Amino acid sequence: MKHPDPDLKGIIVAVAADPRHRFSKPMQSQISLIAGHGVEGDAHAGEFVRHRYLARWRPRLPNVRQVHLIPSELFATLRDAGYNVGPSDLGENITTAGLDLERLPLGTCVRLGDEAVVELTGLRTPCSLIDKFQAGLKRHMLSSAETGPPFRCGVLGVVRTGGQVAAGDRAVVALPAGLRQPLPSL
Repeated sequence: MKHPDPDLKGIIVAVAADPRHRFSKPMQSQISLIAGHGVEGDAHAGEFVRHRYLARWRPRLPNVRQVHLIPSELFATLRDAGYNVGPSDLGENITTAGLDLERLPLGTCVRLGDEAVVELTGLRTPCSLIDKFQAGLKRHMLSSAETGPPFRCGVLGVVRTGGQVAAGDRAVVALPAGLRQPLPSL
């Protein structure tokens, strides 16, 4: 059975940023997205890759991981499995509700608030730090479905248009034209 098109309108539940490389990020009342850079004041912002492992080996790679978005619906699934996880706990900058983020195609643009636009570049790959945060959590981030995305850790993207983003703002999806490709793992 073919999965229906993902929802195209949602809401922002929470926003977070942290100037240091820590697993969880402190929630903020609002964040500023800067075109081609990422979340102002966040450790993962910048023109070139800021992921600690990748930056060590290839510091001049373009940063396609400027913003991390995660669907809040994941937290209910994790609670059912016995984990206490909420907004900003998994290191995301933006927590949404109503969007099936991991099923959106590569190149999807998500308008956040009135101005900001993030273009999706890939799926967040779960790392070993997830199990250090809560033992056994990583296995719940892997999809058991034969179809659909392999991970349920949210998505990554680059800022195409800057702007202020806050909890309660709208999140509206614009699907890419033409042939649609699934998000790659990053």
